Amino acid sequence: MKEFNSINDILDFAIDAEQDAVDFYNHLAEVAKTKDMKVVFTEFAQEEIGHKTRLVKIKNEGVFTLEKKDITDLKIADYIVSKVNTTDMSYQDALVLAMKKEKSAFKLYLELSNRAKDTQMKNLFLSLAQEESKHKLRFELEYDEFVLREN
Repeated sequence: MKEFNSINDILDFAIDAEQDAVDFYNHLAEVAKTKDMKVVFTEFAQEEIGHKTRLVKIKNEGVFTLEKKDITDLKIADYIVSKVNTTDMSYQDALVLAMKKEKSAFKLYLELSNRAKDTQMKNLFLSLAQEESKHKLRFELEYDEFVLREN
């Protein structure tokens, strides 16, 4: 696992991860087969841009506070196996892949918080994990609304 020597190392890593998420959701929007899918993934990409902007601001201003919130976990992503990212992916498959990616990011940040050497780094990782948990919940709610209820 990558070693972080400073808060800036952590922030650079998180900023890069958010950019990867922006690129991922923009790609899904580009290959979406319906207008509705395109809109949903474009909105997700915009949300990730907001997270990246927040992280850049924290890095530039050196100000960080942890606001603890309980995030509901429907655990839908725990029980679904996703397909490989392809251009002919269904909306359901795209949501499953997105849930899995957000869950992986959550687990990574949680693990990094456990390995953090000081309180500030630990809190930063916990905040990032919390953000990823919110993202996963959003996809789970979308999945519940548009996939599970239609079946």
